Amino acid sequence: MKKFFDGRIKINSCFFFVFVTLIIFNVFTAFSQTSFNNLESKEASLAETEFRRGVQAYYRNAFNDSVMQFEKALSYLPDENLILDWLGKAYYRSGIEGAALQQWKFASEAGYGGLLLKNRIEIVQERRITGANQESALRYTEAGGFPGNNGDIIVFSQPVSVLPNPDGTMWVLSYGSNDLLKIDVNGTVINRITGPINGFDRPVDIIRLNDGKLLVSESAGDRLSLFSEGGRFEKYIGQKGRAPGEFVGPQYLAQDGYGNIYVTDFGNCRVDVFDKDGTSLFNFGKKTSLFGGLQGPTGIAVDGERVFVADCVTGAIYEFDRFGNYVDILVQEKTFKKPESIKKWGNFLVVCDKNRIVSVDTRDGSTFENANTGNAPSRITSAVPDINGNILVTDFTSNEVYVMSKMTEVIGGLFVQIEQINADNFPLVTMDVRVENRRRQPLVGLHDINFYVSENKRPVTDLKLLGAVSSNDTADITIVVDCNPSMKKFQGELQSAVRDIAKAMQGKGTVRLVTAGKIPVLEYRGNPDGLRNFTSDALKNSYDSDCAIDLALRLASNELVLGEKKRGIIYLTSGNVGVSSFSKYGLSNLTTYMNNNSISLSVIQLSPEAPAEEIQYLCDYTAGSSYYIYRPEGISNIIQNIIELPSGVYQLSFKSALPSNLGRAYLPVEAEVYLMNRSGIDETGYFAPLQ
Repeated sequence: MKKFFDGRIKINSCFFFVFVTLIIFNVFTAFSQTSFNNLESKEASLAETEFRRGVQAYYRNAFNDSVMQFEKALSYLPDENLILDWLGKAYYRSGIEGAALQQWKFASEAGYGGLLLKNRIEIVQERRITGANQESALRYTEAGGFPGNNGDIIVFSQPVSVLPNPDGTMWVLSYGSNDLLKIDVNGTVINRITGPINGFDRPVDIIRLNDGKLLVSESAGDRLSLFSEGGRFEKYIGQKGRAPGEFVGPQYLAQDGYGNIYVTDFGNCRVDVFDKDGTSLFNFGKKTSLFGGLQGPTGIAVDGERVFVADCVTGAIYEFDRFGNYVDILVQEKTFKKPESIKKWGNFLVVCDKNRIVSVDTRDGSTFENANTGNAPSRITSAVPDINGNILVTDFTSNEVYVMSKMTEVIGGLFVQIEQINADNFPLVTMDVRVENRRRQPLVGLHDINFYVSENKRPVTDLKLLGAVSSNDTADITIVVDCNPSMKKFQGELQSAVRDIAKAMQGKGTVRLVTAGKIPVLEYRGNPDGLRNFTSDALKNSYDSDCAIDLALRLASNELVLGEKKRGIIYLTSGNVGVSSFSKYGLSNLTTYMNNNSISLSVIQLSPEAPAEEIQYLCDYTAGSSYYIYRPEGISNIIQNIIELPSGVYQLSFKSALPSNLGRAYLPVEAEVYLMNRSGIDETGYFAPLQ
């Protein structure tokens, strides 16, 4: 097993991590979870009552009420660190992270919480500085790996390409064993596809098309194979030859926003282009007066109207338009030794170059080495960002699939939060656990083996994973309508947008409509079909040049916190803001409140002009997307996009063995999550119903 540039430790079993982490957990993170039972003063009794009410309000998602209750409890017992910890949690969920950090620091400085609380403070502070944006120009190290051999059993041979799935699983294409495997985050093979009736013939690359279907290139078969989303073979595209639509050793694949498919044809030294149905359109890459011609085309990626092609002979990346016209050279010749696959990631291209992974900035062609396998025999053929913020890497020579993460993620571990506990049916308890990395990205695809739950450091009984929010197909939506006077010109667009949103919800979930006037007004709450015939004349609020956008977004968020686990705000605006539009709540406070409660924010721009900086900030620092009302593909897919946003919230159930003292005892519970070489812990508590 080789070592990456910054080193790694190979662990054979996650149980070792469970054992080590439990030792660290028990030694360093013991919270002083006082139940107030040993305190007999009047102040302690009053504090216990207010504290209990605060915990109950917190689990009802009534965070403002919980803050008030914890403040009252502190007025009776100012030095009780457990109350400080809970007050910090309530402030955090309210979006007031500065106050949350202050309470946690008070408790930490008093010796409470150990390393667990210090780690929480560090992560929240880091997020406030760096925000939610991701950078590709960072170094990665291996967080885990899946070898092709399990003892004498061959799982796969010579992995050549990998395709991440939205649910955290991945498709791994095996060149040597001619098959396609579906593997979960723990390395378990859950499906194996051998291709059409006569099997694959040296497959090289796999991509997901815009309609969800899978496309595989077969280099020795000189063809493409089309599969359904689940892996059922449908048809071949192309055949051996040199005519248009024919191949000699097809390799890597890409698709543009119009559905056109691009294939690097190594034997013919060109790129073949097909429409979405597989009909040949044209090819490009031959020598012209401006371009010397492709000599060994390998990786290919499409970014809007730009097509990037790597050449393993010249060691360069060339830029074309989507019609095949040569534009420029993005990365100079001899920069790469033997570039293979290229995958788009934001403003970057992730390039595989023999034993290293390099990100290329599409804006200026600058390069940055993300990872290097050193001098050990290695041939990296594919490196793809997955939904959990990792890079999935296939190493053809070492016969292994690596999961690579940022070094800070591997060292710092996971950020685990117990968000909600329901003990109404005590001793049966259910709880929601959110799992993220340090940069707020949710981790999806976890299973019951990834969770360990204990009460007062003793494992619970009957632990079950009930489900993951990421698999939910229903979302609650709040539409916020901007009441700036500039919106008067877009009444038709407003009416069309609201109707399209209501129709796209297909009668599922609850929709709310809030108008952002000088005072926000909740205009509608109910079934989405109630807005299918919406007209702007029905709105009660009036236009105002200083409409309170902040209050409207806060009201919308408050409504959604009590709704479905998948929830989003859709803001309809002309892009203008008033002087006092964000006078009550700052932009940072609003984005934090939404992010800490899993609320996405999507903006539909009714005007062709660029939105104000404040609106752009909200878009950049929350989950969700920005849409123009007249974009070619329309806005009808906005609800599906919100539903498909990843969520790291999981629901677990267990049976408690702790005595509830007729509902008066504070019952501590701990949740630990393990994934490969990373782990995270949170601990909190709850009250059983009073008897």
